[in-house]
Amino acid sequence: MRVSVIGASAPTDAAVADAREVGRLLAERGHTVVCGGLGGVMEAACRGASETGGRTIGILPGEDRRAANEYVDTAVATGIGHARNALVVLNGDAVIAVDGAGGTLSEVGFSSVYDRPIAGLDAPDAPHVEAVETPAEAVDYVETRVE
Repeated sequence: MRVSVIGASAPTDAAVADAREVGRLLAERGHTVVCGGLGGVMEAACRGASETGGRTIGILPGEDRRAANEYVDTAVATGIGHARNALVVLNGDAVIAVDGAGGTLSEVGFSSVYDRPIAGLDAPDAPHVEAVETPAEAVDYVETRVE
């Protein structure tokens, strides 16, 4: 399964640790991490997955694939800015949100539009987001919601 990991571009240290653990757990369980490909939560999730031998896909807002963080295996340049948030969600079977603000909220909205289950770990409170307490609970939640 592919899981889109979304969240803050300037996260707290706790959010970085949570996102890295989410990436690690996803990779251990054989899932691919999809994200926006840049820093913050995106980089932390990719790092956790990469360090565990998992696969990562970064869907970038700009035109240069080299802008991806060093832990992205497959970088997809879009040149469409924040509109790429729809593609981040659309290319996952489920979504895990860690921390976040406006950009994360747009992805949460797209998660609802595209009927993706979404777990929120210290994420903005929004409809359709299942609040969880730990990275393991986030991964467990999305695994049980995807057919």
